[in-house]
Amino acid sequence: MREAYIERKTKETEIRVRLNLDGAGEAEVETGIGFFDHMLTAFARFAYFDLGLKAIGDLEVDAHHTIEDCGIVLGQALKEASGNKAGIERIGETLLPMDEALVQVALDLSNRPYLVWDIRASEGTVGQFPFEMAEEFFRAFAVHSGLTLHIRQISGKNLHHILEAVFKGVGRALGLALRENPRFSGILSTKGVL
Repeated sequence: MREAYIERKTKETEIRVRLNLDGAGEAEVETGIGFFDHMLTAFARFAYFDLGLKAIGDLEVDAHHTIEDCGIVLGQALKEASGNKAGIERIGETLLPMDEALVQVALDLSNRPYLVWDIRASEGTVGQFPFEMAEEFFRAFAVHSGLTLHIRQISGKNLHHILEAVFKGVGRALGLALRENPRFSGILSTKGVL
């Protein structure tokens, strides 16, 4: 099974993540930030990951540490669960519509972490989720999972719709990249390793 369990405790946050890449899209998420819980649940559903995530953070300060640290731990879990990445498609991409919003996501499980965040909206909050923290979350996630991740907004005005398209789009693209391909058993790289 492609699974991982990661715990991380700092003076600012305590986070536990259980991730099953071969799940059915079931999620139990509790971060103390309702909209973030909704987004992580949508992410897991569209990736077909089973995800358990419990975060206790210093929300009396603000949401920053909790959101960023969830990206760190979720990235570590993805890296561990995906192992050496033998036999998988490795690359995933999608266009994800959410009403007036349209987001393009392309990613590579390359072990070369990089984030391109081309989202025009930058200010505002959705519930208790500061919009600017989405970029910090995905940067932490990409760095700690070894993921090259491009996220581009093609259209959209409503912040909720844009973020929902982003989280669902990343989930969908990851689900595609992690599909096992029966045509080969090695690593999809001319180098032979990632």
